[in-house]
Amino acid sequence: QVRFLESGGGLVQAGGSLRLSCTASERAFSTYAMAWFRQAPGKEREFVATISRRGGDTYYADSVKGRFTISRDNAKNTVYLQMNSLKPEDTAVYYCAAGPWAVVTFSGYDYWGQGTQVTVSL
Repeated sequence: QVRFLESGGGLVQAGGSLRLSCTASERAFSTYAMAWFRQAPGKEREFVATISRRGGDTYYADSVKGRFTISRDNAKNTVYLQMNSLKPEDTAVYYCAAGPWAVVTFSGYDYWGQGTQVTVSL
């Protein structure tokens, strides 16, 4: 089973930036598409961004397009989410996920990180 270590969450003011990292425990990392999802209190988990196995294809939710960037370093078994121009509505627990294809649906991913809290204040 793939395990992940997430980091980079925290408290930031609106307009600020954070970079989330998610490092996998196994060398098969490059065989997985990776994604970030988020879940705000009282809401369902929602898709944020996904990246293909080699990083050539990315896709973003409309709500973060132009502000967030997903990337990966297969040599380091790590996927990143650079978040700029943060808004209070970005406040959520952010989860990384791994699956066979870069899709936007929750059910398309087999392995999940433990989550990291991002809080954006006014």
